[in-house]
Amino acid sequence: MLDGSCHCGALTIQLDTARAPADLPVRVCGCTFCRKHRPRYTSDPTGHVTLMLATDDAASRYRFGLRLADFLICRTCGVFVAAHDPAGARAVINLDTLARADDFSSAPTAFTAYDTEDAPTRAARRARAWTPATLVVATR
Repeated sequence: MLDGSCHCGALTIQLDTARAPADLPVRVCGCTFCRKHRPRYTSDPTGHVTLMLATDDAASRYRFGLRLADFLICRTCGVFVAAHDPAGARAVINLDTLARADDFSSAPTAFTAYDTEDAPTRAARRARAWTPATLVVATR
């Protein structure tokens, strides 16, 4: 299990994977959002990620382009944690929010801009490459 969070801890991640960090892919996206935020992404299509929000309004859910995924950004500290596709119940995480981020390869295995994909192509790619995900909002 790999754990992580935004800076203030309002958004947390638990990635269940049988793979070691060094064996997980490291990807960098070339879209306009990612060029500004510079996240390194990882996912495990055979694993599971739980994204937890301390409250329903803890995250800003930003959508752009085809508007298929929520980019979860902490409203308090501003850290981008993950992109979550609610329709496909999958996510890709910003690996630099993980406690063991230094255990990942520093060199990305892929650098791609997905701006030319249509919605069916994007959904199919995410079904193949993103991690099955559950989004949990804590109740008070």
